[in-house]
Amino acid sequence: MDLILTDPPYNLSPYSTGNIKLSWRKELNNDLADWDKKEFVPNDWVKEFKRILKPTGNIFAFTSYNLLGKWHEAFDPEFDTFQFMVWHKTNPAPKIRRAGFLNSCELIVCMWNKNHTWNFSNQRDMHNFIETPICMGVERLKEPNHPTQKPVRVLEHCIKLASKEGDVIFDPFMGVGSTGVAALNLDRQFIGVEIDEKYFKAAEKRLNGQPAKLFRYENIKVINK
Repeated sequence: MDLILTDPPYNLSPYSTGNIKLSWRKELNNDLADWDKKEFVPNDWVKEFKRILKPTGNIFAFTSYNLLGKWHEAFDPEFDTFQFMVWHKTNPAPKIRRAGFLNSCELIVCMWNKNHTWNFSNQRDMHNFIETPICMGVERLKEPNHPTQKPVRVLEHCIKLASKEGDVIFDPFMGVGSTGVAALNLDRQFIGVEIDEKYFKAAEKRLNGQPAKLFRYENIKVINK
């Protein structure tokens, strides 16, 4: 693979206070899906990521503050460079009770070796900061709803920096296929894996007719779609 771009679980469920009920509008969704409750261990993915990644390849993975140290501990010894980007969400969910900071930033850990693919055209591109709204409007899927669906704009930014046209982008936590949409928009190839049937079908529908390969697990057997 030329670029592994993925959004695995953050394991933030233990910190959730549940949905917030309001009298003047529908509940604020403050819960993540059940899949976030399964522990994600970055160290479990080092060997396989290194096995499939080209020497010139990059790894970009979304994460949160609680797992940043674990990502660094697992991947920093294995790659020449370990850095991170910050995605600032201009319209994060509000905190009605004003009991703490808004969750307006997410982290993207980035790993690579010497001679990796990198496409900086100017100093502005070299900022480890990107600012966009959260995924919303017509882009956000209503059925099924994926609580952490990422905006295609953010994914395209990462793909432009870390790959070339024709490269293969891989997402082992594909969700509803946003990484695939971004990859194909930019004339890259895409391979995605998703274990949840409803998300897989949503991704398949979004990418239907496009040059993408989708995989899913059934009884621990990989099925080429």
